[in-house]
Amino acid sequence: MTSVMPTLFAIPFPMIDPVAISIGPFQIRWYALAYVVGLLLAIAYAKWLVRKEEFWKPGRPSMTPEQLDDFMIWALLGVVLGGRLGYVLFYNAPYYLSHPAQILTVWKGGMSFHGGFLGVIVASWLFCRRRGVRLDRLLDLAAASVPIALFLGRIANFVNGELWGRPTDVPWAFVFPGAGPQPRHPSQLYEAALEGLLLFVLLHVLIRRGALARPGLVAGVFCIGYGVSRIIVEFFREPDAQIGYLAGGWMTMGMLLSLPLIAVGGWLVKRARTA
Repeated sequence: MTSVMPTLFAIPFPMIDPVAISIGPFQIRWYALAYVVGLLLAIAYAKWLVRKEEFWKPGRPSMTPEQLDDFMIWALLGVVLGGRLGYVLFYNAPYYLSHPAQILTVWKGGMSFHGGFLGVIVASWLFCRRRGVRLDRLLDLAAASVPIALFLGRIANFVNGELWGRPTDVPWAFVFPGAGPQPRHPSQLYEAALEGLLLFVLLHVLIRRGALARPGLVAGVFCIGYGVSRIIVEFFREPDAQIGYLAGGWMTMGMLLSLPLIAVGGWLVKRARTA
């Protein structure tokens, strides 16, 4: 490991209270608020897409705005349950096997995007079976909308001062509380920009060019875009302490889990283009 020289340009971390709203013993944290607001905005955007019939020609969306309202609860459960179980299984299984009661302490942090992704897939499949909706159409809507929630979630990670980056001497480095005196990459903001803002714009441009008329194409591009973005950011993000580096000291768990996501995305894109 190469050492990083201290930099005179390190930015002190803004001490933002992780509690957004506090009324007596009742508290709402920025992290939870980001999940809720992100999901509400994602559903609102998906409903707007459904109403824009020109985006779906020569086909038609197989969902209504009312059905999307119903799906919101399913999606929330999929994200929370899948994200938590994914973190437990992929990132810290030995600890939670020894302390099973801690699995339920979601408010202490510990969510996995890849687990949440699988949770939403399962929730979508169950919802489509019960409501007679095409799964590929629903996945396209979810993929187009989820970067909104990802953007807000990564900003909340930054506010919480968690998931910080590796030591660096770049002038925009931050000294994060709890991460030692070394300035570090604000990798949460990198992820917000790539997985959130940039991916949302890319998918929106594709949608305006007719991508929703090819079922599965938007979902496939999302999988590839997220997987590539996550792998890029992992080169700047500090790996989880309990796992460290894999494959000879350069690969991380985030990279490893993103590879099958990219493969699934490639299959969806090929299927959509040849259908």
